[in-house]
Amino acid sequence: MIGKSLLAYCVVVPDDVFKALADPTRRKILDELTERNGQTLFEICARLTTTHGLGSSRQAISQHLAVLEAAGLIRTRRQGRYKFHDLTTEPLERIVNRWLKPDAPENTP
Repeated sequence: MIGKSLLAYCVVVPDDVFKALADPTRRKILDELTERNGQTLFEICARLTTTHGLGSSRQAISQHLAVLEAAGLIRTRRQGRYKFHDLTTEPLERIVNRWLKPDAPENTP
């Protein structure tokens, strides 16, 4: 017998991805990482301020990055004193594959 709690873990696309994409600041962070991958927190904050006029604190941006990382949309790596953030598209590919199956034939009645 499978309980409801176990079924919650069988979902192909976690809700965390949708939660992460729902916030406009997080979408702008992803846009910036799309343009230039591998940025530090300082670089992301500077680009958000200059490009988008966002005056968010480093702590707020750091929390947004934590949500994106928990959703699997970014990965971090350390090199010396620096922590770099890289865009990961795998969760987005799962969404596309789930609902936009280009190879599937159309079902016509």
